[in-house]
Amino acid sequence: MIPWEHLDTAPIPGEAGSLRLMRRGHEFSIQLDRNELMNSRLSGSEEALAQLSAERVRAVKAPHVLIGGYGMGFTLRAALACLPATARVTVAEIVPAVLTWARGPMAELTGESLADARVTIREADVVAVIRERPAAWDAILLDVDNGPDGLTRGANDRLYDAAGLGAARAALRPGGVLAVWSAHPDAAFTRRLGQAGFAVEEIATRARGKRGARHVIWLAGRR
Repeated sequence: MIPWEHLDTAPIPGEAGSLRLMRRGHEFSIQLDRNELMNSRLSGSEEALAQLSAERVRAVKAPHVLIGGYGMGFTLRAALACLPATARVTVAEIVPAVLTWARGPMAELTGESLADARVTIREADVVAVIRERPAAWDAILLDVDNGPDGLTRGANDRLYDAAGLGAARAALRPGGVLAVWSAHPDAAFTRRLGQAGFAVEEIATRARGKRGARHVIWLAGRR
């Protein structure tokens, strides 16, 4: 068995915890202290987040898409593969080191996505980006933390509470979609989406093709 190699540690802004980048052969893991947040072998549900969202905006000639959280880049790569050449994609990542890792040891996972002319990278809290302008986005994709039941930052609760969902709805154009990834189902969150004025679809997906853990994606359309 190849042992894990600790490549780097990065503090989470405003929080006591830190992220660790680990490598074992060609496999990468990003961990919160000792809890694994993501693994390069398990990209299926992150890719599904992008693919399902792109399907919802296929009728838009030049869609504007916001991705909250870069992670290992799987959502961004899948979105670029699905979206037209006229699309514009903004990625908001609050931990600068994650982007450094993407351009360094994880460059093979990133591919050419960060250099794509459609992409803008913001080293910023997606909460702040969402609240900058009303009716700015055709799709907002949130792959932040562990989903509504967060682990990494207490401040991430601001994305998923009633006020946060109201801000996301206001930031969407009419007919836009808020897509949220989660490691676990959350009935209370489903109810909050409906109460915030969204038409909600909850989809179960696998972390690795037809195998792996079951994750959840909410597609919440602005009515």
